[in-house]
Amino acid sequence: MSADRFIPFRKHDIIDMCSDEFHEQSDKNSFQQLCEILASLIHFKYHATLEALKNDYAPFDPNSDTRQLTPFSKTQKAQCQERFADNFAKLLNAANFERVTEQDLQDALTEESLFKVRLEVEFDDFEQVVFYRRGESQLKETLSTLWGLRKQAIQFTNYDRVAVFITFKDNAHFEQKQKVPLGFEPGSTIVKLFQNVPKADLEMLFPNSEVRMRKIDKVIIGTSAAVGGAVVLVTKLGASLVLLAALFAFWLGFRSDEVEMTRQHVISLGIGLGVFGSFVFKEWSKFKNRKIKFMKALSDNLYFKNLDNNAGVFHTLIDAAEEEDFKEAILAYTFLLKRLEGQTAEQIDQQVELWFKEKYQCNLDFEISDALEKLVDLSLVSKQGDMYSAISLPSAKQELDKQWDGIFDYNK
Repeated sequence: MSADRFIPFRKHDIIDMCSDEFHEQSDKNSFQQLCEILASLIHFKYHATLEALKNDYAPFDPNSDTRQLTPFSKTQKAQCQERFADNFAKLLNAANFERVTEQDLQDALTEESLFKVRLEVEFDDFEQVVFYRRGESQLKETLSTLWGLRKQAIQFTNYDRVAVFITFKDNAHFEQKQKVPLGFEPGSTIVKLFQNVPKADLEMLFPNSEVRMRKIDKVIIGTSAAVGGAVVLVTKLGASLVLLAALFAFWLGFRSDEVEMTRQHVISLGIGLGVFGSFVFKEWSKFKNRKIKFMKALSDNLYFKNLDNNAGVFHTLIDAAEEEDFKEAILAYTFLLKRLEGQTAEQIDQQVELWFKEKYQCNLDFEISDALEKLVDLSLVSKQGDMYSAISLPSAKQELDKQWDGIFDYNK
């Protein structure tokens, strides 16, 4: 399993970890001030991204509680859709999410669910389907089978975070299929964020997934029904069925002896048919209840795995992207300032990854190119050839303070 770009430590913890590189208390205080203004600048930059996402998502937001000043034309909707998809992908990349491949989705549909639920998905209902994930790990879990008599330890791939971006086809598609959409609006776009999702269960995140009986469940219910039905037929309807067969044989001319159908025989037949009907209803109810049990297992899992929906996802992802940008930038700046003055990007990348591995037992794929690009844009790092150098703490604070003061300059 390849290392993840995601830095699995809080921003506050990264600041503390980097502060340990400074020995003087005055330097620690100065570094904390630098972190404060750097975080503010990054936060302001992402505010514009958030507003753009909200505006472009407005025509498709199924949870909107505001009025539209003017209706959106088809052309405007298409433009909003294109901009939204592009900016949303950029945001997920900034938050260090990885796109889930088509092969991963196909594997999820073919692998057996950890929750013993078989699902079917109507992919034809979607105009666009994109899954992203962050944080991949190998976990173990013990599953019980044969009514708890057998326990099996399995290992599976788990995704810490999964973002889902789905656009439904328009109303004409569902009218043609004579299908009534349940829980969603044709042509709308839904965005969802989940946590702790096994790779084998990605299909449960689709909004139109339907529970289906597994083969083993069909065998169990079918065998039980067949055995029970045979017992009922023999014990409750056996004699009556033999009498009816003889009666029909007489009517059809296959039997010469007349068959007498007494009142007692009719009552016995009625009781037998009632018992058999009750048995059929009981078995059908058992089938339905088992399906309801699976649907409850699905809804329970989704309830605890769901983190956010639609426009609310933007705020969560914006916060995640801000933190990742900040952590990458402050780590690269600290290492350049304290350890790696005049080093190449590759050398810095290796040292940061080695530092995490040796000191914090954490394997990650540090995004050094993104970090250095941010620092150069902020004028905190200079580049000569392939070598990078960081400016001093006092100069860095002054530079960021100047940029902060110049954010709104209406004299230009």
